[in-house]
Amino acid sequence: MELLPALARWIHFLAGITWVGLLYYFNLVQMAGLKAAASDGTAAGINKHIVPRALLWFRWSAVVTWLAGAALLGAHFTDAFALRQGFELIGVGAWLGTIMLLNVWVFIWPNQKKILGMVSADDAEKNKARRVAMLASRTNLVLSLPMLFFMANGLSHRAVLGF
Repeated sequence: MELLPALARWIHFLAGITWVGLLYYFNLVQMAGLKAAASDGTAAGINKHIVPRALLWFRWSAVVTWLAGAALLGAHFTDAFALRQGFELIGVGAWLGTIMLLNVWVFIWPNQKKILGMVSADDAEKNKARRVAMLASRTNLVLSLPMLFFMANGLSHRAVLGF
């Protein structure tokens, strides 16, 4: 086994677990937890200390996951993204991961900055930001299952990808 593909595979695996795990945390735990904390006045500490740190890990693990996946594809990157030459399944997974990455950086993070007060926004803008961030996050939650399916089942090129 070559060192570089093995290292890229483990980085991709670890960063992916971090990214998807935080995605599930945000959607299945934090949203309901913050709603309950807002009703009893305890959300400020969560929003000040937990959410920014979790979002930092979330957005950068998305980038690292994508970059390590691209490194794993190596010379077959174009084949995967063009869905050709036997790379159709892993290519669909790569496309779903790319859409998810864009959701993180284009919709979730900019809107979370408004929600958390890192960027100036009035109440109407914050309410809109909450909705956009929630919809993008829920979209990623839904896309994560087929993404994992296609990536796991697209490993028919194990010798090429070092698996």
